[in-house]
Amino acid sequence: MKWIWKTLKVLGIIILCVLVLLTTIGVIISEDLPEGKEGAKADELAKEILKELNYDAYKNTKVISWTFAGMHSYEWHKDENYVLVKSGDEVVRLNLKDYDSSQIISPKVMDDKIRQQHIQRAIKNFNNDSFWLIAPYKLMDDEVERRVVNTEGKEALLITYTSGGTTPGDSYLWIVDENYRPKAFKMWVSIIPIGGVTAKWKDWVKTQSDMILSTEKSIFGLPISITNLETSN
Repeated sequence: MKWIWKTLKVLGIIILCVLVLLTTIGVIISEDLPEGKEGAKADELAKEILKELNYDAYKNTKVISWTFAGMHSYEWHKDENYVLVKSGDEVVRLNLKDYDSSQIISPKVMDDKIRQQHIQRAIKNFNNDSFWLIAPYKLMDDEVERRVVNTEGKEALLITYTSGGTTPGDSYLWIVDENYRPKAFKMWVSIIPIGGVTAKWKDWVKTQSDMILSTEKSIFGLPISITNLETSN
Protein backbone atom coordinates (compact mmCIF):
# COMPACT_ATOMS: atom_id res chain seq x y z
CA MET A 1 0.00 0.00 0.00
CA LYS A 2 2.86 2.39 0.78
CA TRP A 3 4.12 2.33 -2.80
CA ILE A 4 0.62 3.19 -4.05
CA TRP A 5 0.41 6.26 -1.83
CA LYS A 6 3.95 7.22 -2.78
CA THR A 7 3.09 6.93 -6.48
CA LEU A 8 -0.09 8.98 -6.04
CA LYS A 9 1.88 11.63 -4.15
CA VAL A 10 4.46 11.86 -6.95
CA LEU A 11 1.70 12.07 -9.57
CA GLY A 12 -0.01 14.81 -7.56
CA ILE A 13 3.21 16.82 -7.41
CA ILE A 14 3.75 16.38 -11.16
CA ILE A 15 0.19 17.49 -11.96
CA LEU A 16 0.55 20.50 -9.65
CA CYS A 17 3.83 21.49 -11.31
CA VAL A 18 2.27 21.19 -14.77
CA LEU A 19 -0.68 23.36 -13.70
CA VAL A 20 1.66 25.98 -12.24
CA LEU A 21 3.75 25.93 -15.44
CA LEU A 22 0.70 26.30 -17.68
CA THR A 23 -0.66 29.13 -15.52
CA THR A 24 2.70 30.92 -15.66
CA ILE A 25 2.89 30.54 -19.44
CA GLY A 26 -0.69 31.82 -19.73
CA VAL A 27 0.11 34.91 -17.67
CA ILE A 28 3.23 35.61 -19.72
CA ILE A 29 1.64 35.32 -23.17
CA SER A 30 -1.78 36.73 -22.25
CA GLU A 31 -2.55 40.14 -23.78
CA ASP A 32 -4.66 42.87 -22.23
CA LEU A 33 -7.83 43.88 -24.02
CA PRO A 34 -6.81 46.86 -26.18
CA GLU A 35 -8.49 50.21 -25.89
CA GLY A 36 -10.21 51.64 -28.92
CA LYS A 37 -12.43 54.48 -30.02
CA GLU A 38 -16.14 54.13 -30.69
CA GLY A 39 -17.94 56.22 -33.27
CA ALA A 40 -18.32 56.82 -36.98
CA LYS A 41 -14.84 55.58 -37.86
CA ALA A 42 -15.47 52.21 -36.25
CA ASP A 43 -18.83 51.92 -37.96
CA GLU A 44 -17.27 52.77 -41.31
CA LEU A 45 -14.63 50.06 -40.89
CA ALA A 46 -17.34 47.53 -40.05
CA LYS A 47 -19.32 48.55 -43.14
CA GLU A 48 -16.25 48.14 -45.36
CA ILE A 49 -15.86 44.58 -44.08
CA LEU A 50 -19.55 43.87 -44.74
CA LYS A 51 -19.24 45.30 -48.25
CA GLU A 52 -16.25 43.06 -49.00
CA LEU A 53 -18.21 39.99 -47.85
CA ASN A 54 -21.39 40.94 -49.76
CA TYR A 55 -23.68 41.60 -46.81
CA ASP A 56 -26.68 41.98 -49.11
CA ALA A 57 -26.21 38.37 -50.22
CA TYR A 58 -26.22 37.27 -46.57
CA LYS A 59 -29.46 39.16 -45.93
CA ASN A 60 -31.10 37.59 -48.98
CA THR A 61 -29.92 34.05 -48.26
CA LYS A 62 -32.76 31.90 -46.96
CA VAL A 63 -31.03 28.60 -46.17
CA ILE A 64 -27.47 27.88 -44.99
CA SER A 65 -26.25 24.29 -44.52
CA TRP A 66 -22.86 23.22 -43.19
CA THR A 67 -20.92 20.78 -41.04
CA PHE A 68 -18.73 22.17 -38.27
CA ALA A 69 -15.41 20.45 -37.55
CA GLY A 70 -16.85 17.13 -38.71
CA MET A 71 -19.03 16.96 -35.59
CA HIS A 72 -22.28 18.90 -35.94
CA SER A 73 -24.37 19.53 -39.04
CA TYR A 74 -26.88 22.33 -39.59
CA GLU A 75 -29.66 23.28 -41.96
CA TRP A 76 -30.53 26.85 -41.03
CA HIS A 77 -33.72 28.26 -42.50
CA LYS A 78 -33.06 31.94 -41.85
CA ASP A 79 -36.30 33.11 -43.40
CA GLU A 80 -38.37 30.78 -41.21
CA ASN A 81 -36.37 31.20 -37.98
CA TYR A 82 -35.53 27.57 -37.36
CA VAL A 83 -32.52 25.32 -37.75
CA LEU A 84 -32.11 21.55 -37.89
CA VAL A 85 -29.23 20.66 -35.56
CA LYS A 86 -27.71 17.21 -36.11
CA SER A 87 -25.12 15.66 -33.83
CA GLY A 88 -24.65 11.91 -34.15
CA ASP A 89 -28.10 10.34 -33.82
CA GLU A 90 -29.51 13.48 -32.20
CA VAL A 91 -31.66 15.74 -34.39
CA VAL A 92 -33.33 18.87 -33.01
CA ARG A 93 -35.57 21.28 -34.88
CA LEU A 94 -34.56 24.41 -33.00
CA ASN A 95 -37.09 27.24 -33.04
CA LEU A 96 -34.99 30.41 -32.97
CA LYS A 97 -37.94 32.62 -32.02
CA ASP A 98 -39.22 30.40 -29.21
CA TYR A 99 -36.81 27.77 -27.89
CA ASP A 100 -39.57 26.09 -25.87
CA SER A 101 -41.39 25.30 -29.11
CA SER A 102 -38.41 23.34 -30.44
CA GLN A 103 -38.90 19.70 -31.41
CA ILE A 104 -36.73 16.66 -30.71
CA ILE A 105 -36.87 14.64 -33.92
CA SER A 106 -34.40 11.99 -32.77
CA PRO A 107 -34.25 10.22 -30.36
CA LYS A 108 -37.82 9.97 -29.15
CA VAL A 109 -38.00 11.75 -25.79
CA MET A 110 -40.91 11.71 -23.34
CA ASP A 111 -39.28 13.16 -20.23
CA ASP A 112 -39.39 16.99 -20.26
CA LYS A 113 -36.11 17.34 -18.35
CA ILE A 114 -34.26 15.26 -20.94
CA ARG A 115 -36.04 17.18 -23.71
CA GLN A 116 -34.72 20.44 -22.27
CA GLN A 117 -31.22 19.00 -22.13
CA HIS A 118 -31.37 18.20 -25.85
CA ILE A 119 -32.65 21.69 -26.63
CA GLN A 120 -30.04 23.46 -24.51
CA ARG A 121 -27.27 21.42 -26.12
CA ALA A 122 -28.59 22.32 -29.58
CA ILE A 123 -28.73 26.03 -28.63
CA LYS A 124 -25.17 25.99 -27.33
CA ASN A 125 -23.83 24.14 -30.38
CA PHE A 126 -25.67 26.38 -32.85
CA ASN A 127 -24.58 29.60 -31.12
CA ASN A 128 -20.94 28.49 -31.19
CA ASP A 129 -20.79 26.85 -34.61
CA SER A 130 -22.79 29.51 -36.47
CA PHE A 131 -20.52 32.17 -34.94
CA TRP A 132 -17.50 30.51 -36.53
CA LEU A 133 -19.29 30.65 -39.86
CA ILE A 134 -21.03 34.05 -40.03
CA ALA A 135 -19.46 36.21 -37.30
CA PRO A 136 -18.27 38.90 -39.77
CA TYR A 137 -21.86 39.47 -40.90
CA LYS A 138 -22.88 40.40 -37.35
CA LEU A 139 -20.59 43.40 -36.97
CA MET A 140 -23.38 45.99 -37.19
CA ASP A 141 -25.89 44.17 -34.97
CA ASP A 142 -27.58 46.18 -32.21
CA GLU A 143 -25.98 44.19 -29.38
CA VAL A 144 -22.46 44.92 -30.63
CA GLU A 145 -20.03 47.64 -29.53
CA ARG A 146 -17.48 48.65 -32.18
CA ARG A 147 -14.12 50.34 -31.65
CA VAL A 148 -11.21 51.17 -33.93
CA VAL A 149 -7.85 49.96 -32.63
CA ASN A 150 -4.47 50.79 -34.14
CA THR A 151 -2.34 47.66 -34.23
CA GLU A 152 0.96 47.21 -36.05
CA GLY A 153 0.37 50.46 -37.91
CA LYS A 154 -3.01 49.39 -39.26
CA GLU A 155 -6.61 49.78 -38.19
CA ALA A 156 -8.39 46.80 -36.68
CA LEU A 157 -11.97 46.48 -35.47
CA LEU A 158 -12.63 45.58 -31.83
CA ILE A 159 -16.04 43.99 -31.32
CA THR A 160 -17.68 43.44 -27.93
CA TYR A 161 -20.96 41.57 -27.60
CA THR A 162 -23.11 43.21 -24.94
CA SER A 163 -25.89 40.62 -25.10
CA GLY A 164 -27.11 37.62 -27.05
CA GLY A 165 -25.41 34.30 -27.76
CA THR A 166 -24.09 32.04 -25.03
CA THR A 167 -21.31 34.25 -23.63
CA PRO A 168 -22.13 37.98 -23.78
CA GLY A 169 -19.20 40.23 -22.88
CA ASP A 170 -16.72 38.46 -25.15
CA SER A 171 -14.49 40.64 -27.34
CA TYR A 172 -12.82 40.02 -30.70
CA LEU A 173 -10.25 42.13 -32.53
CA TRP A 174 -10.75 41.68 -36.28
CA ILE A 175 -7.62 42.03 -38.42
CA VAL A 176 -8.28 42.60 -42.13
CA ASP A 177 -6.27 42.75 -45.34
CA GLU A 178 -6.03 45.67 -47.78
CA ASN A 179 -9.45 44.75 -49.22
CA TYR A 180 -11.08 44.65 -45.76
CA ARG A 181 -11.40 40.88 -45.86
CA PRO A 182 -10.82 39.34 -42.40
CA LYS A 183 -7.54 37.48 -41.96
CA ALA A 184 -7.89 36.66 -38.27
CA PHE A 185 -9.22 37.82 -34.95
CA LYS A 186 -7.80 37.92 -31.46
CA MET A 187 -10.08 36.74 -28.67
CA TRP A 188 -10.82 37.88 -25.14
CA VAL A 189 -13.47 35.35 -24.17
CA SER A 190 -14.72 33.79 -20.97
CA ILE A 191 -13.95 30.19 -21.96
CA ILE A 192 -10.25 30.88 -22.68
CA PRO A 193 -8.18 32.18 -19.75
CA ILE A 194 -5.49 33.58 -22.05
CA GLY A 195 -6.29 36.96 -23.59
CA GLY A 196 -5.46 37.72 -27.21
CA VAL A 197 -5.44 34.18 -28.62
CA THR A 198 -5.42 34.40 -32.43
CA ALA A 199 -7.77 32.49 -34.71
CA LYS A 200 -6.98 32.66 -38.43
CA TRP A 201 -9.82 32.89 -40.97
CA LYS A 202 -8.87 31.61 -44.41
CA ASP A 203 -9.96 29.64 -47.50
CA TRP A 204 -12.74 32.06 -48.40
CA VAL A 205 -15.29 30.92 -50.98
CA LYS A 206 -18.26 32.43 -52.79
CA THR A 207 -21.34 30.33 -52.09
CA GLN A 208 -24.34 29.56 -54.31
CA SER A 209 -26.14 32.66 -52.98
CA ASP A 210 -23.01 34.85 -53.41
CA MET A 211 -22.12 35.00 -49.72
CA ILE A 212 -18.37 35.10 -48.99
CA LEU A 213 -17.53 32.60 -46.24
CA SER A 214 -14.35 31.26 -44.66
CA THR A 215 -14.18 27.46 -44.73
CA GLU A 216 -11.04 27.02 -42.64
CA LYS A 217 -10.07 28.46 -39.28
CA SER A 218 -7.11 27.60 -37.08
CA ILE A 219 -6.19 28.14 -33.43
CA PHE A 220 -2.71 27.25 -32.17
CA GLY A 221 -2.20 25.67 -35.60
CA LEU A 222 -5.16 23.32 -35.12
CA PRO A 223 -7.66 23.44 -38.01
CA ILE A 224 -11.40 24.01 -37.69
CA SER A 225 -13.00 23.05 -40.99
CA ILE A 226 -16.37 24.03 -42.42
CA THR A 227 -17.56 21.35 -44.85
CA ASN A 228 -20.74 20.49 -46.79
CA LEU A 229 -21.36 24.22 -47.17
CA GLU A 230 -24.41 25.18 -49.23
CA THR A 231 -26.56 28.31 -49.38
CA SER A 232 -29.71 29.20 -51.29
CA ASN A 233 -32.09 32.12 -51.78
